[in-house]
Amino acid sequence: MMGIAIIVITTLALVAGLALGIASRRLPSASHELVEQANRLLPQTQCAQCGYPGCRPYAKAIVENDAAINLCPPGGPATVERLAKLLGRDVEPLALEAPLERRVAVVDESRCIGCLHCRNACPVDAIVGAQGYMHTIIESECTGCELCVAPCPVDCIDMRTLT
Repeated sequence: MMGIAIIVITTLALVAGLALGIASRRLPSASHELVEQANRLLPQTQCAQCGYPGCRPYAKAIVENDAAINLCPPGGPATVERLAKLLGRDVEPLALEAPLERRVAVVDESRCIGCLHCRNACPVDAIVGAQGYMHTIIESECTGCELCVAPCPVDCIDMRTLT
């Protein structure tokens, strides 16, 4: 009689364990939804100024408490406030190496060869131009991420501070 009870309890435990394992794989976790909510609050510039390769990895890091909520310069203080509210954290000042100043890329038209390297590197499509023609920056769209500077083979892109 005791052996049958042990077998029944063991079988029930195995079935429950399998069911929980399957459910955990198929049902999204609460942290997954929180990551998606945090990601939607970020500006989606994929500029990597926060130290992460894009907005979703940064959102995952802040939800898991691996990163501060104040590392997104393109999002600015408003994004920090929204993230703080979502995650129930204190609002922190925007973490910047330099004072908050808006920087934009500027193309030296006399040196641009129209190679498309800068345009392809721009995460927000702030650079316009065609193959073999001079490129220009749409100042209102530029986030100042500097991702266009390094790929330029003729060094014709400079960063300027807007006053």
